Amino acid sequence: MAHILHIDSSPRGQRSHSRNLTHRFITDWKNAHAQDTVTYRDLGHHPVPHVDEPWIAAAYSAPETHSPELQRAISTSDTLIDELLAADRYVFGIPMYNFNVPSTFKAYIDQIVRVNRTFAVNEQGYQGLVHNKKMLIITSSGGSYRPGTPAAGYDYQVPFLKAIFGLIGITDITFIHADNMDMGGDEGRKESLTEASNTITQAVASW
Repeated sequence: MAHILHIDSSPRGQRSHSRNLTHRFITDWKNAHAQDTVTYRDLGHHPVPHVDEPWIAAAYSAPETHSPELQRAISTSDTLIDELLAADRYVFGIPMYNFNVPSTFKAYIDQIVRVNRTFAVNEQGYQGLVHNKKMLIITSSGGSYRPGTPAAGYDYQVPFLKAIFGLIGITDITFIHADNMDMGGDEGRKESLTEASNTITQAVASW
């Protein structure tokens, strides 16, 4: 039995391609793995706070020294990290905004990438503390930024996600892209969504 953390980060509702595709994956997965459990978090509609000065003070000091203010400042981070560590697998829906992740997801990353909780620093450098996890990321974008396309150099989303999750120890990451949602016309959008849907079916069978 596996436990999945499912996160959506689009501010859109039914019109969100990434949101619709993650829900399609989770529905199909649950049909095939009824014993698995899912925790759901909607960052697009319920964003987490950005890091501020009290958060930094709390993150870089011993918990037993925290004042009530610092305890409050770090409490959301503690909750999100506990939630992350409790999961075996992750399914994240992340649209591309300005060639990278939305600010809602960046705020989440800043809350969970925390020294001595999800990574450590020693004489060898950075050491991830989150091990033996699998991640599936479904992205959506107006254009196409895949390797070999003319706009591939503008994709800062996939390299960033690989780097930041690799930092904390998550390297088994599968990407499914729903691209050309705006620039490919109706036919391009339909083809990309069909491809993403077929890839989801394959991922449910093999992930």
